Amino acid sequence: MKHPILANRVRLIVWWLVWIFLALGQSLLFYYAFGSFNNICIIDSLISLLLYSGIALSLWYPFNFFNTGEIRTTTLISNLVLSGAISVGLWVVITKLVVQLVLPDGNNYQAYWDATFPYRIGTGVFIYGLIILSYFLFLSLSNLSEKNAKEARLESLVKETELKMLRSQINPHFLFNSLNSISSLTITDPEKARDMVVKLSEFMRYALARKDELPVSLQSELDNLRLYLDIEKVRFGDKLTIEEQIDPQCLDFKIPVMLLQPLIENAVKHGVYESTETVKIYTKAQIIDDYIEIIIRNNYDTEPSLKKGTGTGLLNVSRRLELFYGNKASFKTSKENGIYTVTLYIPREYS
Repeated sequence: MKHPILANRVRLIVWWLVWIFLALGQSLLFYYAFGSFNNICIIDSLISLLLYSGIALSLWYPFNFFNTGEIRTTTLISNLVLSGAISVGLWVVITKLVVQLVLPDGNNYQAYWDATFPYRIGTGVFIYGLIILSYFLFLSLSNLSEKNAKEARLESLVKETELKMLRSQINPHFLFNSLNSISSLTITDPEKARDMVVKLSEFMRYALARKDELPVSLQSELDNLRLYLDIEKVRFGDKLTIEEQIDPQCLDFKIPVMLLQPLIENAVKHGVYESTETVKIYTKAQIIDDYIEIIIRNNYDTEPSLKKGTGTGLLNVSRRLELFYGNKASFKTSKENGIYTVTLYIPREYS
């Protein structure tokens, strides 16, 4: 792990400012102990705290080595006490040697040293405690940050996995039915069969090429839906009609890939499949305030059907909206006078 002070310029600046403050505090303390304030007091404080700051920086490495989480608490405390005794001892000895080399009058300094020695030891122990507590704080914050980052990555992975699972639920019966229709058309109308194969391949290429969950433009989604509906139109002929009312300003708006596919599939399945009359699938997109409103509407046979849907398509869309937009997007359905309507409101801020 990198040194928490040396690896960050702001922390390094704050570090030196704190040591300047400590030097000032030590000067006042030693003034109280010695009884007078002179050059010796200033020089001693600056040199001693400068040396201690270097020792304090180096203490990170044994501290990080001891605090692995794999040793017992008593052993850790023993190691910290031992490193503290060594650090304070080195600091006291080196400070005296360096100051004596700097000051011309060694006798006066010896008197100053003797008067301040007990306070010097106490100051060293106190500062050592602050250093160790600071390193514990840095290590705890680093571990917390790393834990949060791992949880965020895990949450993102779970979300991506769920989105891919939801996409995989797109009705496979469409593919089987299309292949069966192509098989029949190869005998009755080979030209239509060829056209259906081309459109089916383009549709599957779009569906399979989007392996990630990056949003795509509404234009791309509509183009793909038209391919799907063209394929179904080959099967159902004039029984299926299509109408669109798309505001051009909405075409560049980004939405989750294949978000609308299950809704169109539902319209075909519960509208065209089960009705004896012509079914129109109407798609509308417009901007309303800070939202894009997308409406998919179709007529259906009001006679009760023996075959009930599972609701997977609607749950799929609702869940994907929640995963992408949280509670900022909304989704509702309604049935009235033989018309089934699905309405989506998606915030424009995501476009």
